[in-house]
Parts: sequence; structure tokens; C-alpha cells
Amino acid sequence: MIRAPKGLEGVIVARTSLTKIDGQAGRLIYRGYDVTQLAGRVSYESVAHLLWYGHLPNRQELSDLEARFSREHALPKQVIGFLRGESKVAEPLSALQTSVSILGGLQGGAESSIIDSSIALTARMPTIVAAYHRLRKGQEPVTPQAGIGHAANYLHMLNNKQGKPEHIRALDSYFTLLADHSLNASTFVARIAASTLTDVHSAVVAAISALKGPLHGGAPIYVWEMLQSIGTPENAESWLRDRLQKHDRIMGFGHRVYRTEDPRSRVLKELARQIVDPALFKLATTVEDIARRLLREEHPERPIDVNVEFYSSVVLDAVGIPPELFTCTFACARTVGWTAHILEQLQDNRLFRPDAEYIGPEGLTLEATTPGTSA
Repeated sequence: MIRAPKGLEGVIVARTSLTKIDGQAGRLIYRGYDVTQLAGRVSYESVAHLLWYGHLPNRQELSDLEARFSREHALPKQVIGFLRGESKVAEPLSALQTSVSILGGLQGGAESSIIDSSIALTARMPTIVAAYHRLRKGQEPVTPQAGIGHAANYLHMLNNKQGKPEHIRALDSYFTLLADHSLNASTFVARIAASTLTDVHSAVVAAISALKGPLHGGAPIYVWEMLQSIGTPENAESWLRDRLQKHDRIMGFGHRVYRTEDPRSRVLKELARQIVDPALFKLATTVEDIARRLLREEHPERPIDVNVEFYSSVVLDAVGIPPELFTCTFACARTVGWTAHILEQLQDNRLFRPDAEYIGPEGLTLEATTPGTSA
């Protein structure tokens, strides 16, 4: 019996050809391509093809996938009905999770390949989020628009108008940067679920459950709230020192894998420089610089650097996505990665079944006077 460390840190539990993380050098690789080369240079749909099929698409393959996305964007009336009835009370990620479950239930026993289900679900995720958001505000959902990209459609369906080109490019890059990240918590959960031979939708529902946590996909909204609380660059140092003295976590910093700056944060910072309000960008960079210095003073033995969530928050805000939808937008981006890992898991499947070391009492016996026992 092998005893693994808490949190399985440093333990290899699967082999993958999808994503490689070099935590020491700060590199993220999708099927051989550095993600910093992909973001902004090829579309999210191209990255989806890369992760699902193993290669970047040629012109015809990309056109075919874009057409598939366009056909699959629309939601069944049952999902719209659920969102119409529950959008005022359901928390955003819970509404998304339940909608995915409904989609899986509607598919039922119908014959559908894993890749077909993956494409359809990825296409529909932004439609769910946008419909939920508009219904919550008392507005009607916007019909997906044919002939525009995945990121462009998301902004169109949220706001009922065409997004600015620079905002579409920024969101498309965000989707690419967040498409996969090896065996993070939600992806690991998806692979565990897939190993039981459940359906794609159920495995993604499980992944969304893991994404809810503030230590995973929930972090960007806390970064946003932190920046709003600090308010101005002049307040940053005193605010951050106060939090560190209270042993509070500084959101947007630190990572279990990277021992240097998260490579995705570099791209997002440059995107923020281009599209974020200058005053907010100055606040963010000031907080980054001061937090990095204070964290290194407090923890000289280990580097704690900025992670992907920090600049995600200001980029998502700049393109018009409200903070309460940050985590749902993360889920929209990551659905490609989740489903690619599900596909990979099933190619050479073995049920995940680790063991646990029992540390409880032993040898206890029932006495005649024990409540609940018969004399």
C-alpha cells in the first residue's frame, strides 16, 4: 500500500497527451503548443479542435467545427423553462449545473458519440449562462447569432448587441488560456466520474461541483471584490498588510503547481493593459507589485506569485461580464478541457478506486445499556 500526501501533491495518477505544465519554468503546453503562442493567434474553436482531435484544424476542419457550434448553440425549451422559473432564486453556477443535468436527461438513451456530446455541450454553455443572466434581470434571452465566433456569440447573447472587436479578441484569448490545465480539481473530478462510465453531461456536472469552491474557479470574483475594497493605489499597502497580519488569504496569488508567475497571467495582464480602464489597471498593477513584495517578505522560503485569477477579474469586467458570472464564464472556457479529458480517460479506462487509511477507534462493543439496543 502506497501512502500519498494530502491533496495528492506530486502524485501522478494519469497519463495525458493533452496538457503539460512546467511549474518551475512557468509554461503551459497544449498538445505541444505553448498556450501563450495560441492565445490571440488562433481561435478558441481551433484550440477546441486541438484538444479534442489532437491537431490544429485546417481551413475545412475549422469551418466544419464552427458550423457545428452554430447549429448546437440553441437550448431546448425545457432548459429555457427551468431558467425562466428559477433564475431569480438559483445561484449562477447552480443554475448552470442543473441546466447541464437537464440536457443530459433530455439526451436519455439516445445514441450520441462522446465527441458529439462534447461539441454540443461546449456550444451550449454560454447560451445557458447568457439566458440565465437576462432572465434574472427580467429580460428575454437573446437568440444565438449564426456566422460569428463562440466568444462573440457569448457577448452578443449577454448584451443583445455585437461586442467590440477588442473585447471579442480578449474574451477569445481568455477562453483559450482557460481551456485546460491538466489535473486541476474539477478536471480530476470529471475523469473520476468518467471512469465509472457515466455520460459526458454527468461528468461535467461533477466538474462544475468542484469548480464552485473559492480555491478553484470561484477566485476571480474575490479578486474583483478585493480591488473594489482597496479602491485606490494609495490604499493598497495598508489594506494588504492588514490582511496578512490577520493571516487572510490574498486572492489572485499563489498556485499549487507554478513556482513562478502563472504564464496565463502574463497574457491576461497585457490584454488588461489594452482594454481595462487606465485607473483600474493602475490599481491592479499596484496591488500586484505590493502584494508580491509583501508575500515574499512573509514567505521568503517559497515564491508566491500572481496567478490566472488576478487579471482574469479585470479583463472579464472590461469586456462586459458581470462579476457574478465570472465563475460560470470560467466553466464555459473549461468545458473543452473537461470533455477532452473525459475522452482521453475512456480511451484506456480503469475505474479510480484509491483506499483510505483508517484512523478511527477499533474493538468497540455494544453494552446492554447502550441507547438503541434491545435488552
